[in-house]
Amino acid sequence: MSLRLGDEAPDFKAASTIGDIRFHEYLGNSWGVLFSHPADYTPVCTTELGRTAQLKDEFDRRNVKVLALSVDTLSQHQGWIRDIEETQQTKVVFPVIADEDRKVAGLYDMIHPNASATATVRSLFVIGPDKKIKLTLTYPASTGRNFNEVLRVIDSLQLTAGHSVATPADWQQGEDVIVVPAISTEEAEKKFPAGLRIVKPYLRYTPQPE
Repeated sequence: MSLRLGDEAPDFKAASTIGDIRFHEYLGNSWGVLFSHPADYTPVCTTELGRTAQLKDEFDRRNVKVLALSVDTLSQHQGWIRDIEETQQTKVVFPVIADEDRKVAGLYDMIHPNASATATVRSLFVIGPDKKIKLTLTYPASTGRNFNEVLRVIDSLQLTAGHSVATPADWQQGEDVIVVPAISTEEAEKKFPAGLRIVKPYLRYTPQPE
């Protein structure tokens, strides 16, 4: 059965390019991004891992640990990382999991037979400090992921986890947010002293809480 939002992210132990990892223990109190790749030495994935490495400071600033996964071997991963670092002009310091037996791919339903009977699809999971799945994305092999969008979603998830707000379409860090319907306007006026902009009774904006 596929994983759904709010499910606990399955724990696992696996070999990786930084040593053996027990997933939940590795995450600790951090947020996590686990993303899979159909195979090593593939062009789109090479750019994706390179882009993730380039954004290391952005993930660190948000207290996010990133892990990549492919069904290839650890020795293949090590060689591929050298290619990534050469072609993308960056340093890959996050772990790449070797999932030769497809155990992790099975736990996270990363094998889609209509796309490939053996390789993982391009799945991405955002996992909260409570080890619950907060976001899932699945891309076809031909389309590279937008990691600026991943960071934007993490900003929204972290903001909305701590305040009674939601983020509107195309929201960016620092822009106005929406007061959730569960909060009455009277409550919202007290809760958000920066003020409300009421467009409709159900559509109320307030400046982003700090």
